[in-house]
Amino acid sequence: MIETFTALLFAHVLADFLFQTNWIHANKARPSVMLLHGVIVLITAQAALGRVDAPELLVLALTHIAIDIAKTSGRFGGLSGFLMDQTAHLVTLMAIAAWAPGLWQSGWWAAWPEILPLMALATGLTVTLIAGQYAVGLLMYPHGVRIRNNGLRQGGRQIGVLERGLIFALLLTDLALGVGFLIAAKSILRFGTASHDQRTAEYVIIGTLASFGWAILAALATRALLTWLPPLELLAPNSLSGSGI
Repeated sequence: MIETFTALLFAHVLADFLFQTNWIHANKARPSVMLLHGVIVLITAQAALGRVDAPELLVLALTHIAIDIAKTSGRFGGLSGFLMDQTAHLVTLMAIAAWAPGLWQSGWWAAWPEILPLMALATGLTVTLIAGQYAVGLLMYPHGVRIRNNGLRQGGRQIGVLERGLIFALLLTDLALGVGFLIAAKSILRFGTASHDQRTAEYVIIGTLASFGWAILAALATRALLTWLPPLELLAPNSLSGSGI
């Protein structure tokens, strides 16, 4: 079951965060665009599992469409809407994996189990960087209109991507102490700007804590998933052997 779930989760982040363009997201209220998104969900699931004849994947795509229709028609926006939407998709993936746990074993890639930890890593990195950027952006949007930004264009987003990527790498390589140094370094670099404006200071603190928290949770979830999969020799096996990875 865990193999099928890992492949389905990988396919989901591809369909929802990499292959879902801004145009698709903005036009989901149109039936043709929603159907296009559902087709992408189906194709990515088929590709990840190496199965094109599994009816369970069609059920998965139709359920995905139904969840997105409910979100769009109900106008569930903001961070809460995003989290509810992704939770519903996650529950669906778990249900499909429990219903048809042998999808991975009967697929084309079953002979190469080493693909699974790579899928888990790619999933975790995508959730950390892309989904994290979207989630933190939704959280900070109501506050951003009250902050005057004199920095580089998209500078804050790029900083967020870099810091989340570093945190993900540090925790996956058992260097959690480096996260503390990263927090200290950012605090020092931001001190001069934030100390003159309480509103800016609070904005920076909220954004930083949200970004760091998201990256830490994503990295820990990835590590937990990796413990159930074949070992990945690329990830410092000596340091990770004690955790079962």
